Amino acid sequence: MKIDFVIASLSGGGAERVMVLLANKLSSLGYRVNIITFSPGLAYDLDDDVELTNLHKSRIKNHSLRRFVSLLRYYKTKENRPDVVISFITLINLITIIAAKLFNIKVICSEHNSYLRAQSPVALTRFTRKVFYPKADFVTVLTAFDVPYYESLKVNVKVMPNPCTFEPNVLEGLEKNKTILAVGSLDRYHHKGFDNLIDIADRVLRKRPEWKLKIIGGGDQGLKFLQEKVEKLNLQDSIIFTGFRTDVKEIMAQSEVFILSSRYEGLPMVLLEAMSQGMACIAYDCKTGPSDIIVDNKNGILVEDQNLDQMSIQLANLLDDQNLRESLSENGINSLKNFSIDSVISKWEVLFDSLKD
Repeated sequence: MKIDFVIASLSGGGAERVMVLLANKLSSLGYRVNIITFSPGLAYDLDDDVELTNLHKSRIKNHSLRRFVSLLRYYKTKENRPDVVISFITLINLITIIAAKLFNIKVICSEHNSYLRAQSPVALTRFTRKVFYPKADFVTVLTAFDVPYYESLKVNVKVMPNPCTFEPNVLEGLEKNKTILAVGSLDRYHHKGFDNLIDIADRVLRKRPEWKLKIIGGGDQGLKFLQEKVEKLNLQDSIIFTGFRTDVKEIMAQSEVFILSSRYEGLPMVLLEAMSQGMACIAYDCKTGPSDIIVDNKNGILVEDQNLDQMSIQLANLLDDQNLRESLSENGINSLKNFSIDSVISKWEVLFDSLKD
């Protein structure tokens, strides 16, 4: 079977990382895999057998129109057409559905945000979901929360979780630092809740100077805003901004606690990754994502969504209770079977079989 993946670029991002992981695994299983991009950049390692088709050259200035015309031209050549095309992200999904239907190609569209979030321009995103998603063979979503919404639009929707990108760390007795870790773009500090996270640190860390909050992520504007808040609260000795890092896995393996303070998520890969490295995880129970991963007080702690008081109390309890941290760490690693790459690929292969039928 020949499979095309379609995405704007591979220059970075969670959806892009998932696509590369899926492409490499499917290729290793004997599928002919090709990734189509419309903008330069390659932040991830592709296996040798995975093809990369760059549709970057065009004089059309409008991004959406340029991508659409480029994809049409590519699939106009019959030899380029796959058995199934899988597209990622809403507006790429729109052009892929149209192109696939014009050339009689099976199409699966993958959403990586909850339906509550709309890619800009919002009106076009909503139009795509209501008018064009019902025409796709399948639309995959990250959590069960989104299923009723798409079913109400007569969309053939399936839950398809992201695979955990890190191999589980099962080394026993690994010494960890008294570090609370948070990860995400600083420019998206409102989305990631980093503004509130500094207030939580102010409440919790003053009485626990041996603990540090480390925030991994780039973004100059967000860094300036957050640093000013840290300085105002005089927390420079307790909060560390590392900038963008490529060794997140290693930092996670050395850190004790992971905190997810987001106001909204899809299915947070970073939470899976932290759990895989034996971190004790605590997260706000925002509308989608964390509750699909965490069973409260079993493999992590769920806190009422955006309840800053409760998050401060629960985080303080976690820092003070080593036995609880060790229990959550062990159970977290053991709970990731449903998010293994093999498990997720099996779900994709069920969809492929359905397309054949």
